[in-house]
Amino acid sequence: MGWTFNPMPTPDLARLCKEIGLVAMEGIDRTHYPLVRELGLQISLVSSHGFAKGPFNKANHEFVIKSLREGIDSAVRFDCSKVITFTGMREAGISDEEGAKNCVDCWHEVISYAEKKKVTLCLEHLNSRDNSHPMKGHPGYFGDDIERCIDLIKRVGSPNFKLLFDIYHVQIMHGDVIRRLRLHKEHIAHYHTAGVPGRGELDDTQEINYPAVMRAILETGYTGYVAQEFIPTWDDKGLALRHAAKVCDV
Repeated sequence: MGWTFNPMPTPDLARLCKEIGLVAMEGIDRTHYPLVRELGLQISLVSSHGFAKGPFNKANHEFVIKSLREGIDSAVRFDCSKVITFTGMREAGISDEEGAKNCVDCWHEVISYAEKKKVTLCLEHLNSRDNSHPMKGHPGYFGDDIERCIDLIKRVGSPNFKLLFDIYHVQIMHGDVIRRLRLHKEHIAHYHTAGVPGRGELDDTQEINYPAVMRAILETGYTGYVAQEFIPTWDDKGLALRHAAKVCDV
């Protein structure tokens, strides 16, 4: 996940990923996609409209649809099968049910295009509890309950609309990670990692037993990507990534 390793230049990070034996990257500017592919790495997930300005508010629908369609086109161009989407933030004057309907209506406008292009839209569940850092938690985010996200996915009703199960965010909001990923396995299309608390390395300072989680993911039959989205705190960021890759290699 490129953004978490800033300010490391993306080309350097891409070469490090290749050296470690990782197979894909995401969370990087699309201008770097050609280099990543030239190195023999895949693009595991294409970005889109961002988590703040989402379909919860109908006023954002034109922007969201345009962004998702552009993301789908980029995914096709670079042989990627997934594009991320978000609910956006709650807003005053819009009830949860109205916001949910707004989200579903918006996604219905673009899902047929995703199906046609054989791309899956991945709705990311985010935590709204951590307010210590703008990228460690997202107070006010509508999709902060995993059951709500699953309900939205069912309401869209397409095999090309699924859940991005972020282990870090699920642990903060709900816990019981392994039971939840097993329960929702049919609706999960992508995974993200990070240590809890703090969104740091997958080391012994955090509470998630990542080897056990990885084994549980494999037991569900999942064959997709698991992206390392922790924010490094070690002086050697490359070593932190090597360590995370080893921890998750079960």
